Amino acid sequence: MPLFLHVLALAVFAQGTSEFMLSGLVPDLAHDLHVSPAAAAGLTAAYAVGMIIGAPLMAAAGARWPRRPALAGFLAAFVLVHVLGALTTDFAVLFATRAIAAVVNAGFLAVALPHAGSLVPAAHRARATALLLSGVTLACVVGVPAGALLGTAYGWRAAFWAVAALCLPALLLVLRPAPADHRPPARPANVSLRRELTALRSRPLRATLATAALVNGATFAGFAFLAVIATDHTGLPPAAVPGLLAAFGAGAFLGVTAAGRTTLRLPPALAALPAGWALTAALGAYPVPLFLLAAAQGALSFALGTTLVTRTLHLAPAAPSLSGAFATVALNTGAFAGPLLASATTTHTTTPLTALWTSTALAAVALACWAAARRAEGARRGAPH
Repeated sequence: MPLFLHVLALAVFAQGTSEFMLSGLVPDLAHDLHVSPAAAAGLTAAYAVGMIIGAPLMAAAGARWPRRPALAGFLAAFVLVHVLGALTTDFAVLFATRAIAAVVNAGFLAVALPHAGSLVPAAHRARATALLLSGVTLACVVGVPAGALLGTAYGWRAAFWAVAALCLPALLLVLRPAPADHRPPARPANVSLRRELTALRSRPLRATLATAALVNGATFAGFAFLAVIATDHTGLPPAAVPGLLAAFGAGAFLGVTAAGRTTLRLPPALAALPAGWALTAALGAYPVPLFLLAAAQGALSFALGTTLVTRTLHLAPAAPSLSGAFATVALNTGAFAGPLLASATTTHTTTPLTALWTSTALAAVALACWAAARRAEGARRGAPH
């Protein structure tokens, strides 16, 4: 894999750390800025909404820009708003910086996803996509716990400074001109957003995006409640929670890596996903099965997510500017909606395991969505012309 792909993955790692790290910084942040914990937690929702809105808007805005300058611009803006966030004493300003950070993060991913595939031969595009997305899983495994430890030791502002510092090496390397033998084909001068939007209306692509959103919804509905399940249902001490989350994250990293090196068969994997979440719910009272199943579900969920992103890019060769944006929107819609749905369902029950049954239901809908799309596609192929 080209060195530049690893540079992009480093930037994605820093951005993923920023997206998820606030979950461990809320108490300190709320106390320092004199706001309620609920208001501080709202910064995470602001980031998710910014990702969903920002991806298509930023991809459309940068559709006619050369990719390296676009990536450098998004990354420079990301660094700047984190510096402002680390310096501010005003919650409203911090809220604005989080929303802007999410928008430029979405723009970076929307450009980086198709760019990663253009840097390698067609046979290696799945691996290139997996390498890029491994930055997100590494953020869950390493970045978020490290951010929480840094925030605990030196305050929440230190975590913001660390994210800005992590982006600087990537920004410097993105700004360097690409070697002649590693330059991807130039973007066509006559980019047509209308033509790209038309290409994105294909039924197989819409089914892939819907399935990706549902799979990611199931993933984060369960992941968001793993800590509560471990302490309130399984009876584990709070000290065991980081290990459980790390097991999920390690499985996710292995799943992304495997998806880039092997061809994942979607129907069996999609069928296994709801079964795995149901088994996790059924055995959630037992520590060892909970740890093992968390790792297994992390691997399967992220392998599926990576495969669906790769399929999105493959199905939309006529939409090189917007395909990555719509993949980003699908994944972040699921990541935002899944925990909200799980929260809504658990408030009406006496056990946090309801969140895992919510994951089961979302994964089952993903399987049904995919199966229905495949049947419809088969019927169209078999219809007389």
